[in-house]
Amino acid sequence: MSPMRSRPAVPRPTRAARPPLAAAAVAVPVLVLAACGGGGGSADEAAGEDGVRNPGVIVHHQNGEPGSLDPARTEQGEKGEAFIDNVYERLLDVGPDGPDLIPSLATEVPTTENGLVSEDRLTYTFPLREGVTFHDGNEFTAEDVVYSWERVMTMNLPEGQASVLVDSIDSLRAVDDATVEVTLVEPDASFLYSVVLSTVASIVSPAAVEENGGVQADTPNEWMDQNMVGTGPYVFEEWRRGESLLMTVNDDYWGEPAQADVRWDITPEESSRILALQAGDADIIDISPSNVGEVEGTADIAVYENGLLLEPIHLGFNMRVTEDLLPPDDTIPGDFFADVRIRQAFSHAFDYDTYIEEFLDGYGARYTAYLPQGVFGYDEDAPVYDYDPERAAELLQETEYWESGFTVSVLVQSGEPEFEGVALLMKDGVERLNPEFSVQVVTQAETQFDEALGSDPVPYALWVKNADPGADPHQFLDPLQHPDGDWGSKHGFRDAYADPDAVAELIDAGKATVDPDERAEIYAELQTLLHEDPMWVYAAQEGLAYPYRSWLEDFIVNPLWRGPHYEYYSKG
Repeated sequence: MSPMRSRPAVPRPTRAARPPLAAAAVAVPVLVLAACGGGGGSADEAAGEDGVRNPGVIVHHQNGEPGSLDPARTEQGEKGEAFIDNVYERLLDVGPDGPDLIPSLATEVPTTENGLVSEDRLTYTFPLREGVTFHDGNEFTAEDVVYSWERVMTMNLPEGQASVLVDSIDSLRAVDDATVEVTLVEPDASFLYSVVLSTVASIVSPAAVEENGGVQADTPNEWMDQNMVGTGPYVFEEWRRGESLLMTVNDDYWGEPAQADVRWDITPEESSRILALQAGDADIIDISPSNVGEVEGTADIAVYENGLLLEPIHLGFNMRVTEDLLPPDDTIPGDFFADVRIRQAFSHAFDYDTYIEEFLDGYGARYTAYLPQGVFGYDEDAPVYDYDPERAAELLQETEYWESGFTVSVLVQSGEPEFEGVALLMKDGVERLNPEFSVQVVTQAETQFDEALGSDPVPYALWVKNADPGADPHQFLDPLQHPDGDWGSKHGFRDAYADPDAVAELIDAGKATVDPDERAEIYAELQTLLHEDPMWVYAAQEGLAYPYRSWLEDFIVNPLWRGPHYEYYSKG
């Protein structure tokens, strides 16, 4: 047996601004609906008598801009979702204080107890709020819900999230002007969170759509890509591509009106966002966890750090890559990670605590297989892997590769320090076990990285990224752990799991089971089973951190939101 080497220092990648998730390019001209002087203004124009900059406007410096403002086209996790959530509304929402659903355009949350969910759990009835008007003045009715959802399913855009509706809904109808009835394909305990709460379920103005291109199957609506007409607390005003977006207070809002307009200033460089906050030109900024220290303790700046992002960071094992597709220096066979001992060894070779402390600057936490903290079913007593190089070595000594060695590449997107950190720690942890082991870190620009992950099969055996955000356990377990799910089918989970049918049955049962206690028991069993047969290295969840000026009052962000809900804030 070759001795384990002493632990070398792990070089930290250079910090860069984290770009938004990739979205389909929208090649349409910019339509400016109103002039707002996006991007700030002179100091004399921006300062109020009390020294508050940009009075009456909450300025949020963003690290990127939307690919589209159309709920039918916006990609999950993409910047457009956060803007959409403030202009459009859905039937239900989540308030600032917890995970519970609250009424929005619907006046009640359907349950079996209130009779709005049928006994067979297939039909949901939504009583709707009356007296609501769209931003174009048209009255909101049940037909608008039907139109909005059927529009998404008809367009069925691959870059959007149409499958959320298409895969779940058997039929929907307007019972009357104030009632919508939805029938599902099969019982689905996740329906209210994973479908009704999703961006794609936002309600749009049918009149605005029909006056600007209408609905065409399999075809984007370019006007809707860059314009918005909803019912929300904010009215869309303009989008200056590459510079800013503006939404103004909806004075005719059915609920409690917002207290200030909102402008997004597009500022890709993180250092520029920090300077803008320090100068008072920004009220809120996007920031990476390791840079929070640069603004902490600064006068008139506070940091909201309550909760964890629901986008866990992971390293993926690919069991379905062919040797001819692997990088030329890789010596592993295509099914190298089909051996559970190797997956377990890699899981033990990763230094989780160092990752959280050094690469997330302490703004992070562990999560289980595969449920992040803050999502129903997360079991704090479920097993997690510890950094244990001795156990990793023992597992690899049971394989032929302890003597022969191996070289394997791990793909990571350049300019993403949190992701690069996973790759570097994985390299360090594995290579120190045996001098014959080599892990090559391959960085690629966003376009090339997305192309590689979009390939089938993916031409790498290892890669690092984060999960798409979700509010229900099924949104994580189905695509990320089910043997026939999105990644399961793409990475060959069915051939690698010890008992793929048992995993599939439990995940399917979790979706179909409505009783919360029974559902929690299913997920507790799954977290143990998936721990023993890992398909990912479950690195960490990033902490939720928003630096903001202290003149911004009542600032709060629910981790289940896709971004700030500005209507709750006031600007002193």
